[in-house]
Amino acid sequence: MRILFYLISIVTANVVTAAFAPLQFGMFIVPMGTLLIGATFIFRDLVQNKYGRGKTYIFIFVALAFSALASFMLGDTLLIVLASAISFVVAETADTEIYTRLKLPMAWRVFYSGIVGGFLDSVIFVVVGLSPLGANFLPWEAVPAAIVGQIIVKTVIQMIGALILNQVYVMKGKRLLSE
Repeated sequence: MRILFYLISIVTANVVTAAFAPLQFGMFIVPMGTLLIGATFIFRDLVQNKYGRGKTYIFIFVALAFSALASFMLGDTLLIVLASAISFVVAETADTEIYTRLKLPMAWRVFYSGIVGGFLDSVIFVVVGLSPLGANFLPWEAVPAAIVGQIIVKTVIQMIGALILNQVYVMKGKRLLSE
């Protein structure tokens, strides 16, 4: 189920981004799929917890293929598909490696690795895909607001996910102690 949630969240993020206009919070611009991207890091961590780091990289590349195919089928330009693929591989790799190396409770590893992954995903995708350097959807003046908006949303999603995971593991621990 973890793998399925991971793959579905990635494809759904592409579909939602293509189907809905970005949200605007004051000066911040946030594509709708950003709400799901934060969750993909959490699902990837859960996959890694169960299957290990090596197999997780296989699932990352399967997810990359599904993501690129979904983007292409939704009519994204080749430049957007490429920017998405680059940001995805870099962010997922960073998340995986940080999650692996941290010797903290799971909720903290999910939170810290997801923050770094979300930061890298946001910066790379906006600069390579949306800025004048890429598809030129955003002028340079709007790039910082787009990056910061995405980082804020992904961080909030990571925080909520980490809090939920922490509660799940606390409840499991209490259940084990009472048995």
